[in-house]
Amino acid sequence: MTQIEFRQAELDDATRLNAALRRLSETMGDSHLASGTDLARAAFGPVPAFYAVLAEVDGALVGVAVYSPFYSTIRAAAGAYVSDLWVDDTMRGQGLGPRLLAAVRDRAKVQWDAGFLRLAVYEDNPRAVAFYTRLGFAPMPGDIYMTLEGKALGAVGAQQ
Repeated sequence: MTQIEFRQAELDDATRLNAALRRLSETMGDSHLASGTDLARAAFGPVPAFYAVLAEVDGALVGVAVYSPFYSTIRAAAGAYVSDLWVDDTMRGQGLGPRLLAAVRDRAKVQWDAGFLRLAVYEDNPRAVAFYTRLGFAPMPGDIYMTLEGKALGAVGAQQ
């Protein structure tokens, strides 16, 4: 069996991390504006915007999980939001995705006492929906994820 090593991403990993996330974006048909420099600044600055777990086989990157802290007053607990989960095609079907999520769970528990994981999945990706459902993830009834950005972000709170 292939020996997979899991570790927390470090500053020197930013370019490799970005390459993996670019592959994920391409697979999903998403744009990918981030650079390695952007990721380095966001993840390894004074207040990290995210953390990442890397999975490697003989030094080759085969999986990534990107996560961030958030707090739920409904649960009275901190959680980890998994924004990206990528597994190299050569490693699909070998249980790497669940192992990456377990690594996030364990690290987030230590880092900020996280008691749950949250993620978003595209409705038009039934394979991913089935994967996460098998693991025990469930939709949050009534939740709609919304984003405020661009001009609207700058204008929020302005006199109307």
